Amino acid sequence: MTDDLYLKDLNQYYCTSQYYNVMGVHVTDGVKYAMDNGYSWFVTDAIAVIKVGPKRVRIQPFLTVELHLKKEKEAEMIMTDGDNHKVYEQKYKYTDAKVELKLYYSAGVLLLPSEN
Repeated sequence: MTDDLYLKDLNQYYCTSQYYNVMGVHVTDGVKYAMDNGYSWFVTDAIAVIKVGPKRVRIQPFLTVELHLKKEKEAEMIMTDGDNHKVYEQKYKYTDAKVELKLYYSAGVLLLPSEN
């Protein structure tokens, strides 16, 4: 099976029928789809920061987690609180990701905005 790094079917996820436990956080069908298609590194990095990262991240009841692609195959993950204040940033010197992603984290669940 070849990864779909363009996540062509991501727009079909509007709710979830099952939650998957990843490192103590529930992820939805849409997030699992992204993980199964080459973005598991991004999701697990985000979960690690949420679970054991800086206190300013761990205390937030709601987070947005965004993957931004930069030049020369570089990327960054930015986490913001519910009021768009940046609470965490991580840079990647290399990625093979083809699309930017935005996830929400609330009540122990990591989900796509369309699954909200």
